[in-house]
Amino acid sequence: MSDTTDTRALTLSVLDLVPVRSDQTSSDALAATVGLARAADDLGYHRYWLAEHHNMPAVAATNPPVLIATIAGATRRIRVGSGGVMLPNHAPLVVAEQFSLLEAAFPGRVDLGLGRAPGTDQITAWALRHGAGGVTDDAAERFPDHVDEVRAMMSPDGVGVALRGSTHPLRATPRAASVPDVWLLGSSDFSARLAASRGMPYVFAHHFSGQGTAEALELYRSQFVPSPELDAPRTFLTVNVVVADTTEEARRLAEPQLRTMLALRTGQPLTALGLVEEIEKSELAEQHRSLVGAMAARWVIGDPASARADLARLAATYGVDEVMVNPVASAWTGTDPRRSPAREETLRLLVEG
Repeated sequence: MSDTTDTRALTLSVLDLVPVRSDQTSSDALAATVGLARAADDLGYHRYWLAEHHNMPAVAATNPPVLIATIAGATRRIRVGSGGVMLPNHAPLVVAEQFSLLEAAFPGRVDLGLGRAPGTDQITAWALRHGAGGVTDDAAERFPDHVDEVRAMMSPDGVGVALRGSTHPLRATPRAASVPDVWLLGSSDFSARLAASRGMPYVFAHHFSGQGTAEALELYRSQFVPSPELDAPRTFLTVNVVVADTTEEARRLAEPQLRTMLALRTGQPLTALGLVEEIEKSELAEQHRSLVGAMAARWVIGDPASARADLARLAATYGVDEVMVNPVASAWTGTDPRRSPAREETLRLLVEG
């Protein structure tokens, strides 16, 4: 287990869902994400991952490959990847082709994180999987096979497809000189077991549930089988974080995202992420106070010193030396819609104090 005592001993990375505030268009939200990524690049963060979610009013991260290309092209050195691509929504060859091209364009900077969840509601999942993509009904059940296929098709040798008595070569790109790092992501023990059996790096979605993390990581580490790509378990922690000059300010900036998560957990209608003043005008129902309090307790919300200490304690608890922060601060009324200053400030205060 790590003996980390402060964030100077940690590698820090960023998770971004491209949140859409009530004062933003999709274009504004994307511009704010580009600004956040440039800040992360300048501040020395290690990697910048973009999620896949569909048909959600507060999230514009619908297409990780497009976002990765945008962010990689706007930054200098930071690794950029998916956190993650929801593989059952897509044909494995399409994912392999997309990330092979990204790796060719930005060699040594691309991560492919793969997940098994739909990343959306059932109706949108149906539309994704039964449109022109040809994704089959059993895609989730075939996830292990599809992971293997994506990895093989991105390799320089590709795969051989047997058809009508002969074998046809299939490569995601003609002459791969390098391949992306491939990670498995999950919020249950399924992906932990699969990553361990394949000798792959693995990340548990601690930022989403905050529960079951220790058990999943112990399962992954205890069952890990070394592979040619990885000789020992490799993982990190994901955490929702808001940092401001004072803890009170951080709590106010965190409240809009807490209300969004409350709506998601309780089946209420979803809306764009509220501004701080908008949320403060709406009363939190008494029956929901404990749930919001429990969620906030699993996040890191505070001033720079307390936030860094909390991250260090979490890293030590889960035995990791990398933490991926999801900066979930909203904004004040009057903020430039094409900027996310409170999110940028969270990243800055964690490394500069």
